[in-house]
Amino acid sequence: MAADSSFDIVSKVDRQEVDNALNQAAKEVSQRFDFKNTDAKIAWSGESIELEAVSEERVKAVLDVFQSKLARRGVSLKALDAGDPRPSGKLWKITATTKEGIKQEDAKKITKLIRDEGPKGVKAQIQGDELRVSSKSRDDLQDVQKLIKDQDYDFAVQYVNYR
Repeated sequence: MAADSSFDIVSKVDRQEVDNALNQAAKEVSQRFDFKNTDAKIAWSGESIELEAVSEERVKAVLDVFQSKLARRGVSLKALDAGDPRPSGKLWKITATTKEGIKQEDAKKITKLIRDEGPKGVKAQIQGDELRVSSKSRDDLQDVQKLIKDQDYDFAVQYVNYR
């Protein structure tokens, strides 16, 4: 009797890639002509990312530069949670954080989707902030991956531990 094949659905962010994108964005902001004399900066502030500039438009432009660097490095923009621009003294600031893990209600939505629309014989179980999907057929698992990829969730989805 063949053992079940399985994979895990997770929502994780590669911290090193985010750090690399942040460093690239900081370098571009410091060198670009349109950011001269705007006190534009982007840097880590503990676990969050702090963006600042002299105007609301400039701080949004810094966020745009950072998002383009993230996208180029393969980090999903759904994993970035950027707040609204807020005035802070003479500067405008945006605080951004990265989101990891699948919330319980989102995990339940995915398991319901797999149960309702997925191939028969595919089992999904919630394990903390990730989901384990298993089946006897690897083809069914690939169908489930395609089904989930076609959905538009507001969090990043990756597949790991494919066995």
